[in-house]
Amino acid sequence: MIQPVGYFKLWRELIIKPIWLNSMPEQKAILITLLAMANFNDKEWEWKGEKFKAEKGQFVTSLESIAKNSGKGVSIRNVRTALERFEKLEFLTNESTKTGRLITIVNWLLYQQDEKENDKPPDKDLTKTRQRPDKDLTTREERKKDKKDKEDIFITVQHLSITESEYKKLELEYTKELLDNKIEYALNYARLKNYKSLYLTLNNWLKADKKKATDDWKNF
Repeated sequence: MIQPVGYFKLWRELIIKPIWLNSMPEQKAILITLLAMANFNDKEWEWKGEKFKAEKGQFVTSLESIAKNSGKGVSIRNVRTALERFEKLEFLTNESTKTGRLITIVNWLLYQQDEKENDKPPDKDLTKTRQRPDKDLTTREERKKDKKDKEDIFITVQHLSITESEYKKLELEYTKELLDNKIEYALNYARLKNYKSLYLTLNNWLKADKKKATDDWKNF
């Protein structure tokens, strides 16, 4: 069942999108229910001795649970049809797992990001949730040991660096999680050697992702 705590964002422009206007009443109920069921934070659990994890915007469920949560008048057949339609529209992805049906709301992070997060100071421990090669990524605290480096360098990725002020400037436009994901992507990007500015590169990548997500949303 849905945990009756917290909230999720629902854009007003949804009501003028084809995914809403061309949906049957049952499909509209299912659409809202899926958004309500999605995890707002990463979630981990153990099943038959194995560890599983669902990220933000994901959740493991069943057709029966979705139908039940959607309320009276919604059948399992309605749910199956809705999932197939929403997947074709690239609103979500749907796959079977060992523990159930994994639903992923596409672009969940972009639409659910909290503007208040931009007021928080950046977490300099970028290795807290995922491992990164020490030789490629260094925090400001680590680089203080090297007197040859500029005092305000915040992160170094391959041959490029970004200052703390540049990082904070990007955080005014994007969430920390989206920003750090792009930094991690840059770590393994072979052609980064052809780039001259980490700040401009990250900004251009994030702008492109945001534009694509907005265009995808307009096409729903």
